[in-house]
Amino acid sequence: MSDRIPRLLTVAVTSRALFDLEESHALYERNGVEVYSRYQREHEDDALKPGVAFPAVRKLLALNAGAPAEAPRVEVILLSRNSPDTGLRIFNSIQHYHLDIVRAVFTSGEPTWPYIKPFMADLFLSANPESVRRTLEHGIAAATILPSRMSDGLLCDVEVDGEACDGRDTQLRIAFDGDAVIFGDEGERISREQGVEAFGEHERERAREPLSGGPFKSVLAALHQLQQAFPADERSPIRTALVTARSAPAHERVIRTLREWGVRLDEALFLGGREKGPFLATFGADIFFDDSSQNIDSARLHVPAGHVPHGVANPAC
Repeated sequence: MSDRIPRLLTVAVTSRALFDLEESHALYERNGVEVYSRYQREHEDDALKPGVAFPAVRKLLALNAGAPAEAPRVEVILLSRNSPDTGLRIFNSIQHYHLDIVRAVFTSGEPTWPYIKPFMADLFLSANPESVRRTLEHGIAAATILPSRMSDGLLCDVEVDGEACDGRDTQLRIAFDGDAVIFGDEGERISREQGVEAFGEHERERAREPLSGGPFKSVLAALHQLQQAFPADERSPIRTALVTARSAPAHERVIRTLREWGVRLDEALFLGGREKGPFLATFGADIFFDDSSQNIDSARLHVPAGHVPHGVANPAC
């Protein structure tokens, strides 16, 4: 895999986001590193169960089908705070599920986020909120992948051959919030400080003025580039959606901004403050990104979700 040919999208994912390590992580916090290490060595041939980010990662890697082996469209890099020794179980699990992940970092407890920049990653998915905040501070899109609250049976298990077990298709579906995620948080600041009516008036007056870009603007642009490699119809393996609390007439500025950026979104849901979870379930999102903890709590009842600790909704960040 050459470094000379740039990928259209590079994603760094931690082991706790990719696999379900909550039980062994609790063992580490309860009994310490020695007990944890012994447990992982004793179970290194037992494949870990898929984690919250697993479905999206599997579908991202599937986008390389038909691309030259030396020039994949997408690369996924594993970052782990495990030691190289205990990390063997993680690589064994990657091989078990036939995931084409060949680059990895094991830091033996040290932070992993500093390695994101030299890998030139566009997106970082982690279960560690502090790592996500530090990554965002360095101008790279990142989200905290939270344990799912989805009902039993809704989060698909994966068979040994890596195929989906519940009959879902292989199309990758990614949904984004708008303000403070794809766009800047100026509008959200006005809404919080001056009220919804002031926000509506502000957006009407600036309907033809493009919004500023948020931390996930580059990720959306990369997905748009990926879409260009496939038919622009139902055969496309990627589908994107904007799921926003905005409503008319604040929709116009959003549409004109995306047009100005030259970026394609397949669906746009202007919900006017309605709860997002049921709509995300209807869309069938493999992952949803939002800056609001409240929206994430609603979303992860239905779909995998990542919290983006950015903007006015996250003052401590």
